[in-house]
Amino acid sequence: MPVRAVSAASSTRYIALLRAINVGGHVVTMNRLRELFEALSLARVATLIASGNVLFEAPGRDPAALERRIEAYLKKALGYDVATFLRTADEIGAAAGYEPFPMQPEPAALYVGFLRQRPPAAQARALAALHTPTDAFHVHGREFYWRLGTKFSASAITGAKIEKALGGPTTIRNITTVRKLAVRSSA
Repeated sequence: MPVRAVSAASSTRYIALLRAINVGGHVVTMNRLRELFEALSLARVATLIASGNVLFEAPGRDPAALERRIEAYLKKALGYDVATFLRTADEIGAAAGYEPFPMQPEPAALYVGFLRQRPPAAQARALAALHTPTDAFHVHGREFYWRLGTKFSASAITGAKIEKALGGPTTIRNITTVRKLAVRSSA
């Protein structure tokens, strides 16, 4: 696929948050991931941390179509489904700066889950119902926040339980990674 130049004036800075990269026996180097995104004629491609975070520029007319295009290409190139969640630099910045649990002590860990769309009220309630003495959830737009009072590995909550409650795929990042993405995407 030939690489087209993307005009900086007509492009949007995106962050692709990929699910199932470098987990479950699927290993993709960050160099390979950059090559795959460049093959889609995306510009200024960069990766952050080996967990499927790709920053790039593309014409910003239809992010949902771009999301589907990336998913289809990754499935063809890698041989398995890779759910893709796109956010603009502004959206990542907003997610990084949002305070989901104000006036509460600093949690042992705080995670941000990315969704395709804002979940319906019933699904948001199902997520909230997963609350435990060490786990709390808060939905805000197309993200949810998971406050852990313990280590991730010590929680009884799993990604599968969260996806079941929400009725679809999600990808989760710790808040430190989200903040790093916000800084990198605004540069």
